[in-house]
Amino acid sequence: MKCEQIREILETLAPVAMACEWDNPGFQVCRWEKEINSIYLAVDATDEVIAEAKELKADMILTHHPLIFGGIKNVLTSDFIGRRIYGLAQQDMVYCAMHTNFDICVMADLAADYLELMETEPLEVTGEWQGKSCGIGKVGMLPEEISLGDCGRIVKSRFQTEAVKVFGDTSRMVQRAAICPGSGKSEVDEAIAKGAQVLITGDIDHHTGIDAAARGLSILDAGHYGLEHIFVTYMAEYFKERLPELNIYSQKLQSPFSYIV
Repeated sequence: MKCEQIREILETLAPVAMACEWDNPGFQVCRWEKEINSIYLAVDATDEVIAEAKELKADMILTHHPLIFGGIKNVLTSDFIGRRIYGLAQQDMVYCAMHTNFDICVMADLAADYLELMETEPLEVTGEWQGKSCGIGKVGMLPEEISLGDCGRIVKSRFQTEAVKVFGDTSRMVQRAAICPGSGKSEVDEAIAKGAQVLITGDIDHHTGIDAAARGLSILDAGHYGLEHIFVTYMAEYFKERLPELNIYSQKLQSPFSYIV
């Protein structure tokens, strides 16, 4: 299958045009006529990911976070981004990212499904997709009212994350929940406006967390990677179902950092 055909399939799932204006998803290292027989899936295009994809002789790497966010003036191996781009080109390996276009078209509903949220609506509306409003994150109702502590344990279990940081009283009962995989600091006001009792997200700093709790919004911080790694699982199943002739490799579930306890 040609790279151009893969692009058309990915555009059907989550068009690049649906991404946020500041984002830079899509094909970043590419030869359109390249024959694609195998794809390596990961959250980030790290040196380790590129090395493993090379070892597996993958034809393409597809990640959630883009390798190139802003404009670059040169590709030098003395720079870590340049080194990765140069290495990909050397291997004739295609590279693509699906970031906020995936967040908006797929990730919001996917994350809500992990929590079995009901009566959902977009947390932050960014546009319309397939005839309905879409955007960053989801807000809805948990199947039943539970304590904040139990909600955190459910998040930890279903997203298979090492730990969940809690801002708020763990004995507080909650049912209306918002979820925003990735970095959700900017979604606090949206969550409060939509009546959420808890926001499940990542990258919440000290002041954002304690201030949100003071405003009545509890926070469960499961980490940026902790929530977004579901991209890899979803895309693996997506390709296996629709393009079974491709060999699909996935990055092993492993947090990019560790704890000393």
